[in-house]
Amino acid sequence: PEKTIELSPPKMADEESKKLTAALNVMRRMAPSTIENSLAGLCELTPNLTDDLLNNVDQPLKVEMDEAAQKKFITCDYNRDGDSFRSPWSNKYFPEADSEALYPSKYLRQLEVDANAIFDVYRKLYFEGGSYSSVYFFSIEGSSDEKKGFGACWLIHKDVDSTEEDLKKGWWDSTHVFQVSHVKGETYEYKLTSTVMISMVMEDSKLGSCDLSGSMNKQKSETLTLSKTKGTNHLVNMGTMIEKMDDRIRAIIMEIYFSKTRQIVDGMRLTSGARNRQMDKIAASLKDALKQSKK
Repeated sequence: PEKTIELSPPKMADEESKKLTAALNVMRRMAPSTIENSLAGLCELTPNLTDDLLNNVDQPLKVEMDEAAQKKFITCDYNRDGDSFRSPWSNKYFPEADSEALYPSKYLRQLEVDANAIFDVYRKLYFEGGSYSSVYFFSIEGSSDEKKGFGACWLIHKDVDSTEEDLKKGWWDSTHVFQVSHVKGETYEYKLTSTVMISMVMEDSKLGSCDLSGSMNKQKSETLTLSKTKGTNHLVNMGTMIEKMDDRIRAIIMEIYFSKTRQIVDGMRLTSGARNRQMDKIAASLKDALKQSKK
């Protein structure tokens, strides 16, 4: 049987919806390095929301071994059937699933095989050692013809080697989910939702413990065409969008997580002269504000 994924969240009663919204707002403020513990705590507090929380909260990606292909693959909701996960390399479930396990159709499986080969090269070029990639294609709800509508999930997980003494652990997760729908002729709409999670835990005797973690979610939609003469197909169109999105998110993370953090730390550790000048500016500003209030 073909695998069908429901992309839109189910409708809920108003009270349950408010509870779910509040829970998701809490999870959005949790550091990715502690998200699994935080999610387990929320599920314990609101067991009736467990399924919705698990379906809506992005968790750090896990890696499993494909014993048949002797290659590691990434697990997620899009290759899961019960407690088993399907490998994109051998198309087998680990641990072995029952006879009712879901598989992609022949058409989607061929796209999946080609996408994994291409994305593996992309991973080696951009993420180098300690990284893994997986791509999964699936049918989507409401699409009678899979050639005119399908979904795809492109994943990358990288573990950062603790080569430095103060770096305890670190990882990077990229999740790119597409919903592809036919418009007309050879034109298709590609809706992309990208999520990046990053975590670096540093610790030494002078610094203490520092957890630099965060996540980012971006969406983009493009209408593109397939052309044999120009060499464009679904994989080219999706791959180009992923590469642009990765560059965009990476630039934002560099600005927010590193440049801004450095600016804050530098502001906390001013030299004596710089600190005095800063205090003089603050005093002058307060004096001006006081004069304005007396007028």
